[in-house]
Amino acid sequence: MISRSTIDRVFETARVEEVIGEFVQLKKAGSNYKGLSPFSEERTPSFMVSPVKQIWKDFSTGKGGNVVSFLMEQEHYSYPEAIRYLAKKYNIEIDEIEQSDEQKQQADERESMFLVSEFARDYFHKNLLEDEQGKAIGLSYFKERGYTEETIKKFQLGYALNEWEAFTTEALNKGYNLKYLESTGLTIVKQDLLAENGTKTFDRFKGRVLFPIHSMSGRVLGFGGRILTNDKKAAKYLNSPESDIYHKSNVLYGIHYAKQTIAKEDNCYLVEGYTDVISLYQSGIENVVSSSGTALTGNQIRLVNRLTKNITILFDGDAAGIRASIRGIDLILEQGMNVRVLMFPDGDDPDSYSKKVSKDELKNYLENNSQDFINFKVSLLMEEAKNDPVKKAGLIRDIVISISKIPDRIQREVYIQECARIMDISENVLFNELAQIDNKLKREASKSGRSSTYNRGKHPDPNEPPMDVLYPEMLQLQKTPQFEKINELKKYEREIIKILLLYGNNEVDFVDYVEEGEVEGKEFHTLKKEHFQNVVSKEIYLNLQDDEVEFTDETFKNIYYDVINQLNQNKNISVDVLVNHSNPEVSNLVTNILMDDEKHVLSNWERKDIIVKSKESDLSKMVLDAIYNLRRVLIEEKISSLVSNVENESEREQILETVVNYTSLKQRLFERLNRVV
Repeated sequence: MISRSTIDRVFETARVEEVIGEFVQLKKAGSNYKGLSPFSEERTPSFMVSPVKQIWKDFSTGKGGNVVSFLMEQEHYSYPEAIRYLAKKYNIEIDEIEQSDEQKQQADERESMFLVSEFARDYFHKNLLEDEQGKAIGLSYFKERGYTEETIKKFQLGYALNEWEAFTTEALNKGYNLKYLESTGLTIVKQDLLAENGTKTFDRFKGRVLFPIHSMSGRVLGFGGRILTNDKKAAKYLNSPESDIYHKSNVLYGIHYAKQTIAKEDNCYLVEGYTDVISLYQSGIENVVSSSGTALTGNQIRLVNRLTKNITILFDGDAAGIRASIRGIDLILEQGMNVRVLMFPDGDDPDSYSKKVSKDELKNYLENNSQDFINFKVSLLMEEAKNDPVKKAGLIRDIVISISKIPDRIQREVYIQECARIMDISENVLFNELAQIDNKLKREASKSGRSSTYNRGKHPDPNEPPMDVLYPEMLQLQKTPQFEKINELKKYEREIIKILLLYGNNEVDFVDYVEEGEVEGKEFHTLKKEHFQNVVSKEIYLNLQDDEVEFTDETFKNIYYDVINQLNQNKNISVDVLVNHSNPEVSNLVTNILMDDEKHVLSNWERKDIIVKSKESDLSKMVLDAIYNLRRVLIEEKISSLVSNVENESEREQILETVVNYTSLKQRLFERLNRVV
């Protein structure tokens, strides 16, 4: 178990903007940073990072927290894993406290799968570099491909011995559970009645060189294995099967190594295979990733979209393979991204071409030979269509369909003009065709109840059931407006907590109104203005203490007690302690409150010449209004409770007198709040 002192050093050292910047492209927005949400599909930034407060907030999903909670959300780390990741990043030595057997057993299944995968990576890598068979077969193969020792170590390449159970036996001897060897796909378990325990185990990657597949943060998710023999019955490449930690449609090979350069260069090169990535990387092109032989998916594109809006697809000279991959272009356009395409000379792919030319020649070729998707489609298909008017019309229609995927209207128009110029056809014809495609999609969306999907610029999936089939309750909700009653008590409890977090240490000139007046022994009420100075947190504490107010919401109560405890010990409130609180509900709520105050930054009001009034100017009124409103709601609830609990006539008069007194008190609170009853 990690010691408290190590955790404190991690929080003191780690910078939330640096860590999140490796996963999301952040741009300066005042004193904060903003970017696209990594947790939802969006085109307008709603994700904000505050370097001053060392917190983040995703306004599209409501998630937020500190640097550790981000890693837990983004990479599904456990709390200790996130601390270890940050300690490694910032070169912090970890102090360990001995775990009990019970604590060791509490590691969840996902964490166990990651541990098994990391062991496999190290085992296969050691085989490659130290085992005689590994050096003779695996290492020789990689060196023949021109990989340097530095590259082999960088990508943690490995080799599985050409033996049926070499890996499985080693893993079991090291104490790893067969359950996780099987769930990660590293070991195949089959029923065998002749075996001693009724099962037989095999190493999935027997006799293959291995490419570890990493998440964006560097966790080992699975492996790709290439066979080196001429066994025609065996697949040339074999990937880890789908598991709780590996979903191939959500992963891009090389993203862990490429992410920083992608953000820096503001461009991502997309290739087909593992060796393409490694060869280009070794040749100095580090902003390169691969879909690992699978068809490109929307989730893979969104991984890149967090880092850059620009993708360049690198194709080899195989025309059949290119046509099969063209669908990926439309997917990229749908995400509102810019896509360019580059073809290598016939017979070459990124791997082979990078070995033929120098690093400078490769870089120049990539920079000078990419083209937009219209020119690419024309150059690819025009040769076979030029003498056939029907085929040419089909090509033009195909290009317009691609343009229709683009959500930005201005970009659409620019591309229509470009298509008209290249294909020598009227812009009006193309705009009419585009309008017909749009209208057709609208009709389809309307019929299937998915117009909202269309309006977001995302075209409906023809295989997806209509909304009224998926969610029949939606039809009733559309007919019957429903409004959730506001819990006023929670509203003002939250307001008090917010004031404590944002302004609790401020000393303020308060202006209050006190009651005075007596005529012939009878009291009457006038309000006299009174000025006094106090610290905000102290003023709130004294008022709530006088009224013996208890917070009804458990999280608010925890935060309030922590604040009071801090005040008793340090005389000041440290928001950092609450942001990094061990209770995730406290940490999340505190972050939400702190970042909600920064939400206006996303709208760039200052650039629109709209002045956002500082809340500090009305801080005295804000504090007293929150206290008075909380009292008012508590009085209203007390009156309601009294009235509903009248059981007999004898109690009625006494309760009525109490209600009158409470109502009078409420009237005075309204006067202080300048409200009309």
